[in-house]
Amino acid sequence: MRQKMLNQSIILAFFLTLAGLTTSKVQAQPAPPLFENVTIDRNFSSPMTLRGISGGSVPAQKVAGRTETVNGPCVGFVDTEPDHTLVLKDFFEYLRLQAQSPQDTTIIVRGPGGTWCNDDAEGKDPGIGGEWLAGSYDVWVGSFDKGNYYPYILRITKER
Repeated sequence: MRQKMLNQSIILAFFLTLAGLTTSKVQAQPAPPLFENVTIDRNFSSPMTLRGISGGSVPAQKVAGRTETVNGPCVGFVDTEPDHTLVLKDFFEYLRLQAQSPQDTTIIVRGPGGTWCNDDAEGKDPGIGGEWLAGSYDVWVGSFDKGNYYPYILRITKER
């Protein structure tokens, strides 16, 4: 966690560049929030994006309680606590979470019905999609290698 805090100024610069907010004359703007929790229903504006910093010191398989799920392997390293909590007010016939990062990240989602992991759904970006029950989901975004911390954007979409 200490390393994550040390990297926040670098991460902020990354997000500002990514959002196209940097110019030769930058005015003070609020920093994009990190590690948000959200509650959504079927009418949410898709895609929704959350931001964070991947990684931690705990093996993903320890948090997931297994080495593999139907969505993929439980690999990488995460924090003990989840990065985000996603509360779904409704059943979703299709919902997708995709972490996008300049480096190799992984994802764990734990909620009603079980735990799912993924690594490299699209390139080195992990993602999990399918039917989702209403309820509360804990989401961890990990780094494939221990001790590495990377900025990411977590996209939540209801489109296939």
